[in-house]
Amino acid sequence: MATLRQCSCNRDANCACNLVIVGSKANGRERRSTTPHRSVPYIAMISFMQWISRLVFGSYIWSKLEFSITDALRYIMGIAGPNGFGSNSTAEQVTEGISPSHLTAIITGATSGIGAETARVLAKRGVRLVMPARDLKKAGEVKKRIKRESPGAEIIVMEMDLSSFASIQNFCSNFLSLGLPLNILINNAGKLCRSFQLTEDEFEMTFATNYLGHYLLTKLLLGKMAETATKTGVHGRIINVTSVIHRWVAKEGFKFDDMLLPKSRYNGTRAYALSKLANIMHAKEMARQLKERNANVTINSVHPGIVKTGIIRDHRGLITDLVFFLASKLLKSTAQGASTICYIAINPQVNGISGKYFADCNESSCSPLADDDNAAFDLWMKTNILVHKSLALN
Repeated sequence: MATLRQCSCNRDANCACNLVIVGSKANGRERRSTTPHRSVPYIAMISFMQWISRLVFGSYIWSKLEFSITDALRYIMGIAGPNGFGSNSTAEQVTEGISPSHLTAIITGATSGIGAETARVLAKRGVRLVMPARDLKKAGEVKKRIKRESPGAEIIVMEMDLSSFASIQNFCSNFLSLGLPLNILINNAGKLCRSFQLTEDEFEMTFATNYLGHYLLTKLLLGKMAETATKTGVHGRIINVTSVIHRWVAKEGFKFDDMLLPKSRYNGTRAYALSKLANIMHAKEMARQLKERNANVTINSVHPGIVKTGIIRDHRGLITDLVFFLASKLLKSTAQGASTICYIAINPQVNGISGKYFADCNESSCSPLADDDNAAFDLWMKTNILVHKSLALN
């Protein structure tokens, strides 16, 4: 039987193993823990070294992404921004005390990672959820987990494959037939393909799923969002989940035709970065158009932070594992990763703000290319022509 014993190492009171030696007796012999003795000064030194490693490695990563040392320190130390939230804030914290009534949200990619956490927290706050998913079984499991925590939550699971224009059309038709309002659209789902793949519409898979799919989904649901906002007086909110990796794309590398069907050797990371840049530019141009129409709907882009999600797990390997081992102190938890999405979705501090880029729950700066109005309009026009040509939309 295991027993808790006073440490007998004869060290002083600073011994970290004090009162935690666990032994057990078997056949008259005592088995002791082989855990090495670690004093408080030793643990403090290790903690300090980890903090320094985090600082150095974080500063290096941030420099590669064209951020200042000040930005790196703010992220690493969890310093709160002007609104009182920062990189350490969780989705529950940024929505605490907020109880939006009669709101309906569609969340793509809600079957895992930050999407599932976003769904959990919004349901906890009373938002009706619609979860379009390719894997209905997985979506059903997420629904059950949320219902266990929030029995009164209203959650609707529907089938949709973001890589398929036909599937997106079918989902939107089915959703609109329900007669429900639509207040919030969270374009969260993301895919990163290791090797080159084509969708059924014959577009590169990563770009099609992350950008084209969400573009079409937003286009088909925008009328319902504007209608809901007019009837209720509550402005609608569209959120495009992007990534800081968009900064890796140079202007000369941002060519629409190449994004649809790469002509050079396929690079999955580059395709992902291009799709995330396109998400920001989509939000920027849509914000301009919505303002011109006087629509009571806003759209913003969100970088959730460095979170080890399913996208990373799908690309495990020596290099990936090594990088994440070194960067472990930089990684956000899923709860922290979902915070900015939830903040933009229902926090009243964001009322009326549109066309902006957010990170760590605060407005931030994106790359010069992502902030280029002309480039955003050009991308929107080319995408719109492509969509109309593919679907013969009126």
